[in-house]
Amino acid sequence: MAWALKLPLADEVIESGLVQDFDASLSGIGQELGAGAYSMSDVLALPIFKQEESNLPPDSENKILPFQYVLCAATSPAVKLHDETLTYLNQGQSYEIRMLDNRKMGELPEITGKMVKSILRVVFHDRRLQYTEHQQLEGWRWNRPGDRILDLDIPMSVGIVDPRANPTQLNTVEFLWDPSKRTSVFIQVHCISTEFTMRKHGGEKGVPFRIQIDTFKENEAGEYTEHLHSASCQIKVFKPKGADRKQKTDREKMEKRAPQEKEKYQPSYETTILTECSPWPEATYVNNSPSPGFSTTTHNSFPVIEGNGSPNHQPEPVAPIADNLLPTATPQEAQQWLHRNRFSPFCRLFTNFSGADLLKLTREDVIQICGPADGIRLFNALKGRVVRPRLTIYVCQESQQAREQQKHENVYHAIYLEELTAVELTEKIAQLFNISPRQISQIFKQGPTGIHVLVSDEMIQNFQDEVCFVLDTMKAETNDGYHIILK
Repeated sequence: MAWALKLPLADEVIESGLVQDFDASLSGIGQELGAGAYSMSDVLALPIFKQEESNLPPDSENKILPFQYVLCAATSPAVKLHDETLTYLNQGQSYEIRMLDNRKMGELPEITGKMVKSILRVVFHDRRLQYTEHQQLEGWRWNRPGDRILDLDIPMSVGIVDPRANPTQLNTVEFLWDPSKRTSVFIQVHCISTEFTMRKHGGEKGVPFRIQIDTFKENEAGEYTEHLHSASCQIKVFKPKGADRKQKTDREKMEKRAPQEKEKYQPSYETTILTECSPWPEATYVNNSPSPGFSTTTHNSFPVIEGNGSPNHQPEPVAPIADNLLPTATPQEAQQWLHRNRFSPFCRLFTNFSGADLLKLTREDVIQICGPADGIRLFNALKGRVVRPRLTIYVCQESQQAREQQKHENVYHAIYLEELTAVELTEKIAQLFNISPRQISQIFKQGPTGIHVLVSDEMIQNFQDEVCFVLDTMKAETNDGYHIILK
């Protein structure tokens, strides 16, 4: 009997010991990490919350955006958590952008039952290329005459009204749509990212672009000028099927990474949500205004460039843009060069030709392969022959330090003219010194006894080729611009 009474006692001792051990094991939880080592921000940084987080308004803005635009193309999985999404597109392929009405009940009642206008653009993502947007797009126009950078696939689009594409704005389309109705616009991007790289070393990675949509409502005068919403996303454009291959390559690379590394990257989403951004400036490159991000400042004199006339950026002349095929070019790079220079019908014939192979071909060889017309054109392109400009002039800027120095000590820059007009000369001088053409009011030529003669188209047509001028400036009386004097 005594033995039987000891069992409950032993059980109680054991149970009491287990409870104490369990309490002791719990007592240290959360103390080793410290109070600030674990928070909900760590949870929200996980990949599964990344897409939702990007769609939430900032803490300072407790609002819902009136519209949402969704590009039906998958995002890249090789993008870090807190970086902007990147989407790969195929050149010339139609992609859907869904235009969604995201208004709350009673919000923006003035557009209910009315049309709004959206302007869709493909622009540069890199600030360096934004500064030279006009030259970049003109160069593309020169290499691809008759082509557009951005087009609407109207037969596939739904709900858009009065679609327009200005012939002078290759990268812009616009249309009207009713937010209360289903609207999807299909776009085609015809340029590729590698067309805007420097290619100094036989080929570089392509530059990223942005798709931006700006939406406006109608004012009392019936003009769509009142801004409602803007959003954009980052893209890269590849040759047909190239985007699919790049997406597959990125996915395979991510699969090979360690689990800890994968957590630092976003997953690939089936669609791309355009995020809110600043509206695109009203004045675009077409009317020769500065590119986005370029700020013009007022000086007491024409901007004096350090080093007596050496501008920060000296753009290449539009006509003689060089895209020479290098002997070190691989067969793939040679194929890209043929596409860029409008020799696509002969790409299959030169499938396995490297840059060196093509450059070894004689004039007779090329004519025999491609025929007389295209053969001569290809031979000239291979040899890097460019069309000579109609007029070349040399200019330098007169600085305070150089006013008393001799002419030959100044640094001159070449300006190439094709149209031989005063407007063209104004644009080229503005490009040379990286300013807006609007800052130049008039151009004068110093005549006999120091008189100032207004430069006209006829005067430029009578300039001698390779004539030299020293540029002096004079503040305009009527505005904040400057008069240029050619001495």
